[in-house]
Amino acid sequence: MKKILFVINTLGQAGAETALLELLRQIDPKQYEVSLFVLMGQGEMISRVPDTVKICNRTFRDCSVLSAEGRKGLVRTILKAMLRRGTVLRLFPYLVKNFLAMRKRGKILPDKLLWRVLSDGADRLQEEYDLAVAYLEGGSTYYVADWVRAKRKAAFVHVDYAQAGYTKDLDLDCYRKYTKVFAVSDEVKTAFLKVYGEYAGKTEVFHNILNPESIRSKAQTGQGFAEPFEGIRIVSVGRLTAQKAFEVSIDAMKLVKDAGRKVRWYVFGEGDQQKMLEERIAKLGLKEDFLLPGAVSNPYPYMKQADIYVHASRFEGKSIAIQEAQILGKPILVSDCSGNREQVIQDVDGLLCEFCAEGICEGILQLLDDADRRERLGRAAAEKNKAENTEIVKLLSLTEG
Repeated sequence: MKKILFVINTLGQAGAETALLELLRQIDPKQYEVSLFVLMGQGEMISRVPDTVKICNRTFRDCSVLSAEGRKGLVRTILKAMLRRGTVLRLFPYLVKNFLAMRKRGKILPDKLLWRVLSDGADRLQEEYDLAVAYLEGGSTYYVADWVRAKRKAAFVHVDYAQAGYTKDLDLDCYRKYTKVFAVSDEVKTAFLKVYGEYAGKTEVFHNILNPESIRSKAQTGQGFAEPFEGIRIVSVGRLTAQKAFEVSIDAMKLVKDAGRKVRWYVFGEGDQQKMLEERIAKLGLKEDFLLPGAVSNPYPYMKQADIYVHASRFEGKSIAIQEAQILGKPILVSDCSGNREQVIQDVDGLLCEFCAEGICEGILQLLDDADRRERLGRAAAEKNKAENTEIVKLLSLTEG
């Protein structure tokens, strides 16, 4: 029986983690012995890992890295990694060099610096695998490249690589150690090859695997909106981080309200920008109009009950949330940025808008004013996503060389 190891940074409630769990469910346990190592040993979705998958972590915290408890655990993990094997001292030149490079570019990204520390300071796995898969950029990719023994290795890329803040100096050219690099969309592949053009021959697209029937079923069984509301409901799902730029959506909501429309916008997620967003909501008088209910284990009933789904982010790889909204037949408005424009065809299965408050507001008003258009776009969106079960062959074939 072939042995496959997957490594991911955390198991928090986010798109890549959701895609990984569905991928794990697609692998036949009678043919493959599958193991999972979570670099930071943390994440609320650990309970959703299939029973047939072996968890390699000695200890695990089933809390979000974005919660108060989770942040404390994260700090302990980082400190432990820094001290183990003299990691921080050994990496000191690397950290200084890349910190100065970030400062010169005008954007310091501490998480990108810490991935190397977490990778080098993590537990080592003694087993050898037929295939080791790094399912996220950064820490898991560094860990599989440097510290996992495997006959073949594959890395997944989920983001616009350079825009997310990665560089060759940060990576120490770890991708040379991989047999295959899988990008989750054509735009993600193009962005990656702008940095690593020399690896074009081993880079290909691997679309996220989703289970449409499962998503539709969960949308029917879970709890949705409890309070009555006679206006239009907008839903967004995503972490409250700089990439998702919900402060711009808040400003757009203010413009929609000023236009006299009866709309309520819900954002399901949590993140380090929550306090800032709450303050902005209060300042603009939108406490009853722009709501942050937090992360929910099953967002599908809310998505299904929404009149419009909005995903206005700065950049994306291939958004799982957009795909889920499409499966549920929602009219979708997305910002015209990398990743999003590959998932939505203008006025065929959704609308693209300029990434600014005015552009988002204009797109929302177009959908508000035309119920027939909303219905047409939703029908087209529902037809767009089919189960990509054939994709898994690209990965599993690597176990045979």
